[in-house]
Amino acid sequence: MDHQKKAAQAPNPTALTVRKQSRLLEVAFDDGASFSLPFELLRVYSPSAEVRGHGAGQEVLQTGKRDVQLEALEPVGNYAVQPHFSDGHDTGIYAWDYLYWLGANQAELWEDYLQRLEAAGHTRESGRDVVSAPAQGGHGCGHQH
Repeated sequence: MDHQKKAAQAPNPTALTVRKQSRLLEVAFDDGASFSLPFELLRVYSPSAEVRGHGAGQEVLQTGKRDVQLEALEPVGNYAVQPHFSDGHDTGIYAWDYLYWLGANQAELWEDYLQRLEAAGHTRESGRDVVSAPAQGGHGCGHQH
């Protein structure tokens, strides 16, 4: 019974607007809160196993995502959305409460992300060099060099 009560109290979105030019997902909730979530933030904090890993300490730092675009945003039932990003990432399912959490904690999340990038020797732009490095073992983008 508590689960049903908790679900009833969780804010639900009243509007989702994709702003491709400014690279923002605007989300308004029924409790009056609204957030402008940068595509980069959504991408680097994807709730997918590819980003989060399969347990504590297995998170994968996402680099070179400053210019990532949101290509599509598909509904998942009536509880979440699944973004498709320009870098091919499309496995994260963003429940309404997760989008709300991202918005409410955006400043702290950005700071944490920037500190982790710096500690790893990256900037928001770096990582492109890593991605475009020649692939070993036959992996790659399919282009012949």
